[in-house]
Amino acid sequence: MAITGLVHANINCSDYDRSLRFYEALGFREFWRVPETNTPEVAAAVGMPPYRVKGALLALEGANPPVVIDLLQWLDPQDAEAPYPHLYHLGIARLALATDDLDGDMRRLEAAGAEFLSEPAQMPAGSGSRARFVCFRDPDGTVLELVENPQGE
Repeated sequence: MAITGLVHANINCSDYDRSLRFYEALGFREFWRVPETNTPEVAAAVGMPPYRVKGALLALEGANPPVVIDLLQWLDPQDAEAPYPHLYHLGIARLALATDDLDGDMRRLEAAGAEFLSEPAQMPAGSGSRARFVCFRDPDGTVLELVENPQGE
């Protein structure tokens, strides 16, 4: 294989402007607006009929290597069904982001309207990790995770 890295993760939303504000609170910044329509070849390449979409690629400021999400609101076709109701479904379940300040980020997320699944958890002694983490939902219910690793781990 010649895979060299991750290009982006796609997150669909019901209201691009609302979700953009939420992801900006996480530190993401819009750097490329997705065209509202595309060629039939591009639509076919992603398994879609011709479509209309509102969205952009967002990059996490200061992340190295880059962390990029493709935040999209589908205008046509459209599906208003909620994201997965639980994390044990098949497929991609959540996106985990590293943080150096879990408590501070949680306060900022709470102010941005995030719904936390629980209080932060500490990996148990003997697990090989002392990481703390918390899972939360974006405005449409997509699950994200923040992970704080102790210095040097």
